[in-house]
Amino acid sequence: MCPATVTSVYAPSPAGTFVFVPAPLFVTFAAGLSGAWQIDRVAAVTGDGLLVAPRLDVREGPHADDPNDADLWRLRGTTSNLRYTTAAENIRLSTMQAALGRRTATRAALIPIRKTGGWWELPQDERRAIFEDRSHHIAVGLRALPAVARRLHHSRDLGEEFDFLTWFEYAPDDAYAFEELVARLRQTEEWRYVDREVDIRLRREQ
Repeated sequence: MCPATVTSVYAPSPAGTFVFVPAPLFVTFAAGLSGAWQIDRVAAVTGDGLLVAPRLDVREGPHADDPNDADLWRLRGTTSNLRYTTAAENIRLSTMQAALGRRTATRAALIPIRKTGGWWELPQDERRAIFEDRSHHIAVGLRALPAVARRLHHSRDLGEEFDFLTWFEYAPDDAYAFEELVARLRQTEEWRYVDREVDIRLRREQ
């Protein structure tokens, strides 16, 4: 069962001002016979993969995790507060990134990943150093904006099999920008700490 929805709040930033913090959105990605997205490919990049299914249903909100016997598998996650992003980086991201659900964005990718225990044993500042100072995760992502829309979901705190579920949407003409994005990230130091990753590609009718 999904946790209760939390009301959006205003929270203090490091600079002493207040920023809008949206309520967590609970999301279930359910593979089966129905759903708006047709699954074109399910590929194991590192570690075990997932069963192939014809369709993916993206369920959002308080009833996202309601049982459905027709699901072949379900991955749960929730949007959350910023973890490694500075205020300046967040401003750049928020002003450049596109929203999900664009009519022309008929291609999508769902990439669940799990990081090693060694990653989680590192202190926060060292994870941040690997994430951006040395791997340039945010800088690489900015190059794909606004062509590729993205939303990150946290799963580790829910006891799920993956730590993160990242959902991407883009137009067919922007497929190269997305491929370049994932290729660059997989070459970074950060990705040495990934011990399971699945790459799921999808499409929908315009």
